[in-house]
Amino acid sequence: MFLTECPRDAMQGWNDFIPTAKKIDYINALMEVKFDVLDCGSFVSARTIPQMADSGEVLDNIDKSLSNTQLSVIVANYRGAEKAMMHEQVDIMGFPFSISETFQQRNTNKGQEEAFADVLKINQLAKDENKSLNVYLSMAFGNPYGENWDIKELDFWTERFYDAGIQNVLISDTTGTATTTQIKQVFTDLLAKFPELNFGAHFHNKYEESYPKLKAAYDAGCRSFDSAIKGIGGCPLATDDLTGNMPTEKVFNFMSLEKIDIRQNLLHFERAYNLAKDIFHF
Repeated sequence: MFLTECPRDAMQGWNDFIPTAKKIDYINALMEVKFDVLDCGSFVSARTIPQMADSGEVLDNIDKSLSNTQLSVIVANYRGAEKAMMHEQVDIMGFPFSISETFQQRNTNKGQEEAFADVLKINQLAKDENKSLNVYLSMAFGNPYGENWDIKELDFWTERFYDAGIQNVLISDTTGTATTTQIKQVFTDLLAKFPELNFGAHFHNKYEESYPKLKAAYDAGCRSFDSAIKGIGGCPLATDDLTGNMPTEKVFNFMSLEKIDIRQNLLHFERAYNLAKDIFHF
């Protein structure tokens, strides 16, 4: 399995500002676990997400000699992508694109068509800089804004991104509304229609819902999963109450139960887990 650990997603909604040095130590500890990717910062408005205002400094102090783990950051517009590209440590940019028009406006202050145009420009910038782009299809299983969920919306936008040359699409359950039936339906449908694309699962869910949701996606063919230690975090712009991330320890438990090879260093994971306890007070 391809695993992305998301300290950025864990930190972004945390009320107390986490000192920059503590962020750097934590992410360097995660580097030694040897995840495939660390989602470790964002270049968005500091007024909107003040916790991420120091992302540039954090990135510049991550020790990439510790592992081959790639570093990913979130951008919400072209200006943010330009700022991200000023930091050579960045390997991947991620753009949050919502199949909910309401949430697209709420999250990026742009409608879907304007956001789509931004993605095309950012994708070209990424290619020019020899970087990758991930598109997160958020609200992929429903939303709290009264808009009806329809898998045809996922098909429609996935096809448009595919036609535009986007290679990596992460299906995101932003508010934890997905059912296992929906998860199976979505991944079975998309993997069959777009076999050339790299799909991943970015789930927000309650702790006890982890195993069935992971299994539903895995059984449907998904092999790429995002998570965060202890499930800390969620999207602070989605609802008033954060629905946490997929807990990383639950992913490792799932892999162990399903006899899936764990390539990560679990001793270093234990150390990073203990640092997370100090940061997030669990």
